[in-house]
Amino acid sequence: MTNENLTYAAPIAVRPARAYLDEMMARVGVDGLAAAFAEPALLARLDQHAAAVRDALRDAGRVADAEGLAAYARSIAAGAVRMGRPLPEPGFAPMSGAEWLAAGFPLVRLVAICLIAETEGLL
Repeated sequence: MTNENLTYAAPIAVRPARAYLDEMMARVGVDGLAAAFAEPALLARLDQHAAAVRDALRDAGRVADAEGLAAYARSIAAGAVRMGRPLPEPGFAPMSGAEWLAAGFPLVRLVAICLIAETEGLL
């Protein structure tokens, strides 16, 4: 690949990752983050999950960019499906802080990924 081709490769590679992060934000992020900002215990839980995501990415030699976060989110979503717990469609995620506090690991971890993506300006 020549240097001039590298100019075009990066944006093409980033687009699918950002699109997947947008989908996760629509499925769980918007409702989860809205609930977290109203419920301190949930926000603290998301902060812990976000730290674990960053640690996992670092340990795997990845960074918390769109590609790294999307790859991690895809693995969490695939695991949830294998466990018979598919992700909710947009608009059907838990709404209240109490519902999110009772939500399973995959949903909370995905909201934490959305929190990182939002904080890093990736969405």
